[in-house]
Amino acid sequence: MAKMNVLNLKAEKVSDISFDDSIWKSEIHSDALKKMIRLQLSASRQGTAKTKTRSEVSGGGRKPWRQKGTGRARQGSIRAPQWRGGGISLGVSPRDYTFKINKKERVLALKSALADKMANKAVVVFDSLDVPSLKTKDIKKLIKDAKLQGKILFVTKDDCENLYMACRNLGYAYHIFADEINVYDIVNADTLVLESEAVKVIEEVLANA
Repeated sequence: MAKMNVLNLKAEKVSDISFDDSIWKSEIHSDALKKMIRLQLSASRQGTAKTKTRSEVSGGGRKPWRQKGTGRARQGSIRAPQWRGGGISLGVSPRDYTFKINKKERVLALKSALADKMANKAVVVFDSLDVPSLKTKDIKKLIKDAKLQGKILFVTKDDCENLYMACRNLGYAYHIFADEINVYDIVNADTLVLESEAVKVIEEVLANA
């Protein structure tokens, strides 16, 4: 089992933690990752785009001119698609963009995302992320002291209101709970920062999946 240093809020080593190799060093399946990311992005789409067909636009109740003898092309309604202000042919309508993938693929994608972060040495573990204040400058100091890079995803077992409030003003730091962890958030982050208790929760869930 792989081992890693566990840091305190002063970025000092306080202990070690072991990782389950079946999760954190599993094979990375890029196809499952791509499919899961596409699923999450599709689920976030509103799908409310709408155009009106010729039956939905107002007006056009009578024939604009008689069928024959005018020298012009025959027309049945001024709300036909070829008319200005007419209905749209083959336009968009509200739809649901979501699709389903099976549970095994979901688990495989999540394991792949975690394994990819571990392989790239982008995982940092703290004994606790219950920061004493909600000041943004304090969390920035923690990030600097621990030498965290890029977009940072903090994962905790329990509610850490101060951490959430401190990260809220930063465009590169985010906080979620261990039971909310997902493929898109992991892949979108450059550094994954975990509480030691959150690691246990993630491993327990994936071990029983």
